[in-house]
Amino acid sequence: MSQTAVRLESDASEAGLSQTVHTQLRLRELIMHGDLAPGARITELPLVERLGVSRTPIRAALIRLEQEGLLEAWPTGGYKVRRFSVADILDAIEVRGTMEGLAARLAAERGAAVGLMEQARECVTVIDVVLSRSEFDETAFEGYVAGNERFHALLAEMAGSAVVVRQLERVVSLPFASPNAFMSVQAATPDAHETLLVAHDQHHQVLDAIERREGARAEALMREHARIARRNLQRALEHQPSLELVPGGALIHRETNRD
Repeated sequence: MSQTAVRLESDASEAGLSQTVHTQLRLRELIMHGDLAPGARITELPLVERLGVSRTPIRAALIRLEQEGLLEAWPTGGYKVRRFSVADILDAIEVRGTMEGLAARLAAERGAAVGLMEQARECVTVIDVVLSRSEFDETAFEGYVAGNERFHALLAEMAGSAVVVRQLERVVSLPFASPNAFMSVQAATPDAHETLLVAHDQHHQVLDAIERREGARAEALMREHARIARRNLQRALEHQPSLELVPGGALIHRETNRD
C-alpha cells in the first residue's frame, strides 16, 4: 500500500472515530440534561433522524454509553436510559476513593516522578490563589473546579502504573463518580468556601504524605477526601433544588435499602 493510501486510510479512520466521539458526547448530553428520560427506550433509527448521522457512529456511541454505565441493553433490542439508586452512587464514589487511595499509596511507596510532583505543587498553588480571593464568585469557583480536576488527574499519573491510570479513568467515567460530580451542590451551600478550604487542605496533606513516602497516610487521606462527595450527595437529596443543579440529577431515584 502506498504512503498516500495509508494516510487516507488513517484519516478516514480518525474521521470515523471523531464522529463516534462527537455522537457519544451529544447523546450523553441529551441523557444528562433529561432530554432522554430515565427508563426511556432508545433505538438507532430515531437517533439517526434526531442527530443527523448514520447508524454506524450511533451504534458505536450506544455501545460506549452502555460501557460507561448510562445505558442498559433492552431485552428485545436497543437500550434504555439507566436510573441510579443512591446505593449505586455511593458505591461508585467508594470505588473512586479506593482507587485514588491506591494511587496515592503507590506514589508514596514507589516515589512519584519529580516532574509530576512539581506540576502537582504548581496546581495546588494555583488553587491556593483562587481560594484566597476576597470575593469567592462564580469565576473563582470555576477556577477551583478546573484545578481540582487537574490535581486528581496528576495523582493518577503519580502512581507510576498504567493499570491504575486506566482503572481510574474507567471509575471517574461512571455517572456521579468524578471528583467534580457534586461540586455544583457544594457551590450552592452557605459554607461552600469553608468546605473547599478543607478539601484543598487535604490536597496539600496528600502531597506531603507522598513526599515523605508515607503510603498508608496518603491512602487514608484520599479515601477520606472522596467522602466529601458523599456529603454533597446527601445535601442534594435533602434539598431538591440542589439536586436539580447536578448534571444528570434527574437520573437519580431516592429508593435505597441502606440505612
